[in-house]
Amino acid sequence: MSNITATDSPAQVDVRGPRFVAWVTTAVLVVALLISAQSPALAAAILGLQTLVFAIGAAAGPRRHPYGLVFAAAVAPRLGPATEREPVAPLRFAQLVGVVFAAIGTLGFAGGLVPLGLVATGLALVAALLNAAFGICLGCQLYPLVTRFTPTQK
Repeated sequence: MSNITATDSPAQVDVRGPRFVAWVTTAVLVVALLISAQSPALAAAILGLQTLVFAIGAAAGPRRHPYGLVFAAAVAPRLGPATEREPVAPLRFAQLVGVVFAAIGTLGFAGGLVPLGLVATGLALVAALLNAAFGICLGCQLYPLVTRFTPTQK
């Protein structure tokens, strides 16, 4: 992998990668919301695929995230060296939060509970857009609070 996205520390990534991922996620969620007016079933399928993408990001981390791979292969080589990095663990947690909201949205659209699908997808969209446009990762902000209340293994 390019030295632009990978560092000496495997627990850090270039901040531009997650923001790229957030922009792609924003686009996918907007498409799902727009399509839901005509075809909730198609919206459920699109959102189901996004749920899978979130799950890969949560399980495998940002370097193996499907949109992150696109960033590493097509975008990062065209950018200058990374000047800012962020830790991986909060990003993985944020993807897990995305899984929850996208799964609820998928179930809502697929189960005929379109308002539930709209609300869950809308919340995921707000989070993705905040990260993409302003660099505010809501899941990352929640991560320290959650880890504070999670028992540590000894």
